[in-house]
Amino acid sequence: MKIGILQTGHAPDTLIGQMGDYDQMFETLLGGHGFTFDTYPVLDGVLPAGPEAADGWLITGSRHGAYEDHDWIPPLEQLIRDIRDSGRPLIGVCFGHQIIAQALGGRVEKFAGGWSVGRTEYDMGGETVALNAWHQDQVTQRPEAARVLASNAFCENAVLAYGDSIWTVQPHPEFSPEFIDGLIRTRGKGVVPDALLADAAAHLDGPLDDARIVRFMAEFLKKVRSQ
Repeated sequence: MKIGILQTGHAPDTLIGQMGDYDQMFETLLGGHGFTFDTYPVLDGVLPAGPEAADGWLITGSRHGAYEDHDWIPPLEQLIRDIRDSGRPLIGVCFGHQIIAQALGGRVEKFAGGWSVGRTEYDMGGETVALNAWHQDQVTQRPEAARVLASNAFCENAVLAYGDSIWTVQPHPEFSPEFIDGLIRTRGKGVVPDALLADAAAHLDGPLDDARIVRFMAEFLKKVRSQ
């Protein structure tokens, strides 16, 4: 099964050599599940011809805001709608989660409540799930078609689903504790409040449920759907 990775951002230059860029993180994350991958650097204006270019799709995180004025955002939003209409599976992570919501009629904003960084717990159907987060932007108004699968007091729309073919998540199952530590050092200082960075650093070794979420993502992509 071929997965098209729509890359909308890059990891910090100082971390790419050791941990890979965002597309490589997802290839590693989903390795061993029978997938092949094609990456489209959307932020450089490179998009596939259409949904049929892959069997399933994934949109990465980005330091950009979904609401920002970039030439590549409108065609990405149209591609999202085309993928939805095709019935092919689509997963969005962080920025991917947000741009999908925006493309389908929701609203994304810089959240007045501030940042969420590092290990964060969410209520997913009555169970607690912990994943690494790194965001200030949020989906503040979800599309009519979206249903909430996970949330917490800070992030109401942490995991959203649309029908049985689109699933999106605000935190980062692909971010290891080592990568969060790198973000604290390279992108956090002077941007994220020091107290939040210190708290995230203090909880880098806390247990995460990323393996569980990755299994779900793989099963979601491979699920047989009626076209």
